[in-house]
Amino acid sequence: MTRQNPPLTEPQYFILAALMDGPLHGYGIIKAAEQATDGRLRIAVGTLYGALERMERAGLVAAGHAEIVDGRARRYYRLTEDGTEALGREALRMQQAAAVVIGHSRDAGAAPA
Repeated sequence: MTRQNPPLTEPQYFILAALMDGPLHGYGIIKAAEQATDGRLRIAVGTLYGALERMERAGLVAAGHAEIVDGRARRYYRLTEDGTEALGREALRMQQAAAVVIGHSRDAGAAPA
């Protein structure tokens, strides 16, 4: 990949994936990522907001409206067009990488001609 489009980290990937269905607040993103990975990926709050800040600066997500819930501000984030494109590129990159291993595994099990 070019310097402009580095691969996404696993947390970034699942943060963006969590936003595919629409805007979510931080806790909603954490829970969606955890659910998508069957609990394997647990994003810490500090990691989440650091990643969201970097992705917002990169134009991958945008902060939307905020609301007050139980006296605390809850900001919602949404996926941008650039974020959707980055997510698609990363999914394709991972699919291509997996195909190499899966294809090799199938070939290794085949009898020589």
